[in-house]
Parts: sequence; C-alpha cells; structure tokens
Amino acid sequence: MRSLLFLVLISFCWVDHHAANFTPEPDRIIHIRESEPNFFVETEKTKIISQRGGNVTLPCKFYGDQASDSASHKIRIKWTKLTSNVRKVVPVYVEMGHHKKSYGNYQGRVFLRKSTANDASLVINNIILEDYGKYKCEVIEGLEDDSAVVFLDLQGIVFPYSPPLGRYNLNFYEAQKACLAQDAIIASFDQLFNAWKSGMDWCNAGWLSDGSVHYPITNPRGPCGGKNTLPGIRNYGFLNKAKGRYDVFCFTSHFNGRFYYLIHPTKLTYDEAVQACLNDDAQIAKVGQIFAAWKFLGYDRCDAGWLADGSVRYPISKPRKRCSPNEAAVRFVGFPDKKDKLYGVYCFRSYE
Repeated sequence: MRSLLFLVLISFCWVDHHAANFTPEPDRIIHIRESEPNFFVETEKTKIISQRGGNVTLPCKFYGDQASDSASHKIRIKWTKLTSNVRKVVPVYVEMGHHKKSYGNYQGRVFLRKSTANDASLVINNIILEDYGKYKCEVIEGLEDDSAVVFLDLQGIVFPYSPPLGRYNLNFYEAQKACLAQDAIIASFDQLFNAWKSGMDWCNAGWLSDGSVHYPITNPRGPCGGKNTLPGIRNYGFLNKAKGRYDVFCFTSHFNGRFYYLIHPTKLTYDEAVQACLNDDAQIAKVGQIFAAWKFLGYDRCDAGWLADGSVRYPISKPRKRCSPNEAAVRFVGFPDKKDKLYGVYCFRSYE
C-alpha cells in the first residue's frame, strides 16, 4: 500500500461575457510536497525470455524501512501467474519466514533466489510450455504491500492444426487437447501476433488460449478477408467454447531429445511405422516435434513420413525442386489411409 501525495496546481479563471462589472479572480496555486513511498516492489526487467527445458529467474526486489531487517519482521512473498481471465490467478509460490509452499506443476521447480535480504526473485527450473505468461510478485509486510509484474516469454513456434476429421472440427476444449497431444499448447494472441510479424500467413481460423478465434494474413486475397484489405490478424471475436467449431493454433518450443527420419528398407503402414520406432527404442514423432526440429535445428528431409496423429509430413529448410520449391516449410501431405504402405516414419527419442 503506497503512501501517495501530489503536487496540485489549481487555476481559476472564469469569464462571464454577460457580466457588466466583472473583475477576474487571480490564479491560485497550492503547493503540496511529494514524499517517497516507504515500501515498494520493483523488477529490474519486465520481460524475460527463455525456452522449454531451461532455467530462469524472474527478478523482484522490495525496498523500505523493514526490508533490511526481515528477520524481525514477517515478510510474506507471494508469486502468482496472471491469466486472460482477470478474475482468475494461478498460485505459484508463497514464502513467509521458514514456511514455504509451491503449487500445481510448479512443485519441486520453484524457489526464491534470496541473493540479498530484499531479494524476492523467483527461480523456475526445467521450464515447460505452460510456464509462458505474466507473473505477479507481491510482497506484504504488516499493513504495507506492493507488487510488480514480470512477463516470461518462450522461444518457440506457432503452427496451425486441424484433426483427421478435417477443417473446422474442434471446439475450444478439443482444441486444447489436440495441441497437448502434439507436444504443444494452444497459442496465445501475442504468440500468433509474433508469428504473423515473422511472415505467417494462414487462411483458416483457429482458436487461441483466451477463447478467441483469429487467423493471420500477410498476403491479402479474396477468400481471406478480401483482396483490398490490409495485412493483419483477422478477428472472429470470442465465441462459444463448447459449440464453436474451428481449427487451432498451437505453440511449441525446444525439446530435449532426438528427432529423426528412420532409415528402413521398406515403406510402412501407420501401424508398422509405430512399431518400427518402438523397435528403435523411440516413439513415433508428434506434429509439434517436427515443427520444432524444422525451426530450431534446421531439419531438412524430402521424405514424407508418418507422424503420431496419422498425418504424413516432411520438413524442408532449403527449398528446392520437387521438395517445396518456393518456400521453407513443413509440408503437409494429408491424413492418408493408415493401411497405405507408401511412407516412411519420423521418430523421437526423449533424453529425459
């Protein structure tokens, strides 16, 4: 709770053009001294960038008369994660004296740095995709309290996704599950916006994490909002999460493992592909993993291969004839009949 005083300038100058004998009242100036708050919280950075699997410190320090003598005063430090729903916050970590508590999937991964007596910085180990977002550091000492916000951004990639049933077949809850099944999470608007700034152009509308539906256009054209419109993020608004049916934009980041195309003497059906990866002490790769390998490792292979969702894709980082000649991309062949013996397989071996 900050104590605030203001410097106030009040000027009175009233003119009535209908008054015959009007003498203007001189300006009055009231001076009030400004004083410093006796307790406050601040962060040296408002945005921290990390990646999945990394370790990060969210900075936070508190200052005041009591800050240097925390042993004799009960200082309560509380970290929460903010969501798109202003009424909902996710508890992360609380500490007061010798009492400490972490919550949910943060358990065992978070603690206070405490490099100095007034250091309330939060250390998060083994970053996961769900850690992305805004965090609030709140420090309470008696009747005084203050807070500051830090944004944790992740290096990653946004990719559009639709299920084997085809375009526009996911409600919001199914969209969340679809991303998780592909080693990803549903993307936020900020993540989609950054992808659009990097050149993402996709004409199918998809769910985002706040329950809105959008799609990014860099090359305006007739079926995608109109040829004469400006590039941008097309907005369908916030729709019924249970009844609305769209695609989804997913977000994934670095992985701790090996993504590879399995060299096999013959082409494989889907079931044979799954088994071939298992025989190689691996799992059939997921869509998020092929996008991450393409984005962060520059993975390039012109062989179409099965993935875990039953789709067939291949990653091209160096465009060339017969292999995505016009652009670097993860090429999508489709969802063929799983009995087709026409494709290879991409596998993933985790190092965790």
